[in-house]
Amino acid sequence: MTFKERAKKVKQDIQTIFLSLKDKETPIPAKICAGVTVGYALSPIDLIPDFIPVLGYLDDIIILPVLAALTISLIPKKVWERNSILSKELWKDGKPKRWYYAIPIILFWLLIAFLVAKAVLARTSF
Repeated sequence: MTFKERAKKVKQDIQTIFLSLKDKETPIPAKICAGVTVGYALSPIDLIPDFIPVLGYLDDIIILPVLAALTISLIPKKVWERNSILSKELWKDGKPKRWYYAIPIILFWLLIAFLVAKAVLARTSF
C-alpha cells in the first residue's frame, strides 16, 4: 500500500470513527478515544507546528494513524462495519453530501478571526 493510499484510508477511517462516536452501541472507552481522535484530526493546533520542516508533518503521519488504529480496535466490529457503510453514503468523493456539517468548523474559525481582530484593535487604540 502506497503512502497516498494509506493517507486516504486514514481519512476514510476518521469519517467512520466520527459516526461511531455518535453511535449508541459504541462503548464509553471507544467513544472517549474516538472523541480524542476526531478532535485531533479537526484541530488546527498540532503538537508540533506544521511550519517546522519535516517534524511538523511527522505528528500527522504518526500520531493520527496510531490514534485511529487504537480507536478502531475499541469499536465493536458490527458497529464499525455499519458506520463504515454509512460513511461511504454520507461522504461522496471525500466531501460530505450534507454541507451543514461544516458549520461548526466555519463558526470556530470566524470566532478565532473575531478574537484576533479584537485583540489587534485593542492594542492599536491608545
